[in-house]
Amino acid sequence: MKLILLGAPGAGKGTVAKLLTAIDGSVQISTGDILRAAVKAGSDLGKQAKAFMDAGDLVPDELIMNIMKDRLREDDCKAGYLLDGFPRTIPQAEQLKVLLEEIGEKLDAVVSLEVPRDVILDRLTTRRTCTDCGAIYNVKSNPTKEEGKCDKCGGPVVQRDDETEEAISNRLDVYNEKTAPLAGFYKNEGMLMEVVATSSDAVVDAIKEKVGL
Repeated sequence: MKLILLGAPGAGKGTVAKLLTAIDGSVQISTGDILRAAVKAGSDLGKQAKAFMDAGDLVPDELIMNIMKDRLREDDCKAGYLLDGFPRTIPQAEQLKVLLEEIGEKLDAVVSLEVPRDVILDRLTTRRTCTDCGAIYNVKSNPTKEEGKCDKCGGPVVQRDDETEEAISNRLDVYNEKTAPLAGFYKNEGMLMEVVATSSDAVVDAIKEKVGL
């Protein structure tokens, strides 16, 4: 399947994407993961992106599009892909449309995950991430066995700089201003599928029905 997953930070896009990849071998493409890897590696892209990410702001379109042009041409995308957190602005969506036409690809659907703001704030302020392997935990629903230590690799588990309450509120405001209008863009394209659910399994079932799996 070839999908775009829309939704505010904390709406569950990453979780849904992981469940979907297990169904048909599609690859999850998260610009956030790619950018965080670049930051950790200290690459030029990472250095440019870090200041924006730490403040909870969007990374400029030019940086993102350069990443995606290379990523969508990689061999593992032939089985299908789930775009998680991209596009984030209408200009990105317009550029993605051109890019897909250039490489002869067509999306199956654009899925918008609709989750209440208070649920998102609770999810993200209680989320913790391993700085070594990237494993994600939650102090309420999925805590580490040993506080501050990753169950998988033993690395330090911390609250990310962009998941403090102040940064999250800023991210949600940025999303509502710049990314939420994407729903209207894709609705006009006849591709939008809205799913109102806080359960990842319910979202996956709705998507499977939509794409005929």
